[in-house]
Amino acid sequence: MSFRLAHLSDPHIGPLPKPALRDLMGKRLTGYMNWQRRAHIHNMDVLHAIVADMQAQKPDHIAMTGDIVNLGMAAEFTLAKTWLESLGPEHHVSFVPGNHDAYMNESMSWLAEVFSPWTRSDSLPNTGYPYLRQRDELAIIGLSSAIPTAPFLASGHLGAEQCAALAELLDQAKAQGQARIILIHHPPYRKGATIGRGLRDSDQFAKIIARHGAELILHGHNHRTMTAYLPGPDGLVPIIGAGSASAVPGTPKHHALYNLYEITRSERRWTIKASSRGLMPGTDQIGALGPIKID
Repeated sequence: MSFRLAHLSDPHIGPLPKPALRDLMGKRLTGYMNWQRRAHIHNMDVLHAIVADMQAQKPDHIAMTGDIVNLGMAAEFTLAKTWLESLGPEHHVSFVPGNHDAYMNESMSWLAEVFSPWTRSDSLPNTGYPYLRQRDELAIIGLSSAIPTAPFLASGHLGAEQCAALAELLDQAKAQGQARIILIHHPPYRKGATIGRGLRDSDQFAKIIARHGAELILHGHNHRTMTAYLPGPDGLVPIIGAGSASAVPGTPKHHALYNLYEITRSERRWTIKASSRGLMPGTDQIGALGPIKID
């Protein structure tokens, strides 16, 4: 078996719909001021080119790890739905939310309703996260670390119930001989993000991986490619973060890209090869950025 998985994250769709005065309450006020300073970083023409290049690679499935919207306003979710539909059919794209998608308490109902087609389990009751989608011999498990937070915070949380369900799904997929791919927005390990931006229960997540294992964990949030590992029962489990799919003008670590994974089975062993494609430094062209080393 050989399976090609594409991973993109943090597109921060724009332009931002003009907010009404009532929209700019609480955290949205500081968020709006911040967006005014950094809106130029997220270029929709570049995002369009990234998506076109990704589709040209003909991935078997697409993973999208959050932060489609910016301030969690109702009008943004309409734009977000249209953009997700442009990636491909619902069964071909799996989504997990980011902190910007859950920006305010009122955003949570829109988040659940609008994005539900891309977060449905294949056979489990559609009761939220984690979800399980089986594609060939892959088990794609989507988690939500997205929670509303106070101003100047962007942390995430899974909770005991979601963690317990994750452990069960990992065991179930392993028993069926599937490669287990976990999708989450926040880096799920200590020091994966700066103070106030990390996953609050990363230690609990690490314990689950140590006991139950996984083949690959994908995240976003930090707008740059990152590689880390967590110990699993059969060895180290790679954790790879993707940069923002729309970021310009870019630096060596922060520029528009997506990642590709070639997942193959050789006898009873899974092999994963990773690479990045994105905005070539100093140009407006999308091309190969090189392999991602996985130990």
